Amino acid sequence: MYKKLLLPIGVLATAAIISIVITAARPAPLKLESPDTALAVKTLVLNASSAQLHVESQGTVLPRTRTKLISEVSGAVLSVSSEFVVGGTFEKGDILLQLDPTDYEVALQRAEARLISMNAQYTFELARAAQAEKEWAMTGRPAEEAPLLALRKPYLAEARANVLQAEAEVKQAKLKLARTTIRAPYLGMVAAKTVDIGQYVTVAAPLGEIFAIDFAEIRLPLTEKDLARLDLISHLDDSALPDVSLNATVASMPASWTAKIVRSEGVVDQLNRAHYLVARVADPYGINQPQKPTTPNLLMGTFVGADIKGKTLDNIFAVPRHALLENDRVPVVDSDKRLRLTPVEVSFSDRDYYYISSGLEEGVEIVVSAMGPAIEGMLLKPMGSAG
Repeated sequence: MYKKLLLPIGVLATAAIISIVITAARPAPLKLESPDTALAVKTLVLNASSAQLHVESQGTVLPRTRTKLISEVSGAVLSVSSEFVVGGTFEKGDILLQLDPTDYEVALQRAEARLISMNAQYTFELARAAQAEKEWAMTGRPAEEAPLLALRKPYLAEARANVLQAEAEVKQAKLKLARTTIRAPYLGMVAAKTVDIGQYVTVAAPLGEIFAIDFAEIRLPLTEKDLARLDLISHLDDSALPDVSLNATVASMPASWTAKIVRSEGVVDQLNRAHYLVARVADPYGINQPQKPTTPNLLMGTFVGADIKGKTLDNIFAVPRHALLENDRVPVVDSDKRLRLTPVEVSFSDRDYYYISSGLEEGVEIVVSAMGPAIEGMLLKPMGSAG
């Protein structure tokens, strides 16, 4: 009976002894080097420099001057310039329309005839006044005691007034005659035409509409933030006002023009709270260019984008937009290749960069690649400059 009990115990003891012997005899496992836990990143070394700020806006190209032509006299249209068509261009002083001048030529002749008559009467009165003075002198009394009628002074004054009136009538007749010829007041283009040959027009009848093409202007809306990027206050003369680069698509091709800010409208729009600056482009249709222009004409009504030169910032660090973390912190690589989240002060930003005025030092190395959660003190492995 005891033998049956001891047999299993002996088997178990033997198995345990064998297991211990095998475990003791097993060789120790090889020790492998722990993997490198440093995070590989791309970096950029920053140096302080000057940065030119830019402000973006947009607007519609409009003429500097737009004029509705109104007839100041009545008459039939005798002739129309070949350039007086929609889209036609003309120089200052060119004849656009000619009205029938016959009635006004007759009126001028009548006024000139009346002037001749009044001058003759005035000459006659001068002679009679001189004769009256001689006759009074023969009385031996001083001229100061002579009655006005005796010296014919009222008649002389009336004759002089008649001459002045006749001269005014001649001047008015010439003016009306000149108004039968409609001349261009400036270099421009025809926007609308409402009369043609043979049509009779009356005073105040509309003849057409023209606009100047020596300059084009664009109203550019700006916010308070945009104005802060411009240095308008220090500009003491027009030569210092900022330049503007205009861009648009013409015939499915990108085009650009150079403009200049010429003034501020000086008010704040009540609807959108925007400030408006006015940019001017010289010779938008290339009329005064001796050679064929390299850029297309800037047509009135074109919608353009505008890039305005702003302030120049000195001793500034340009940090790529994707490198700035939350709460205005920049990931910096320290001397031990560890991550330091450095708070900075952002002065301005554009579509590509944040401009840092304080918080960074010359030659600082920052992380510009994606690295997941940014943990202060994590080990980094810079893989070369991204710049």
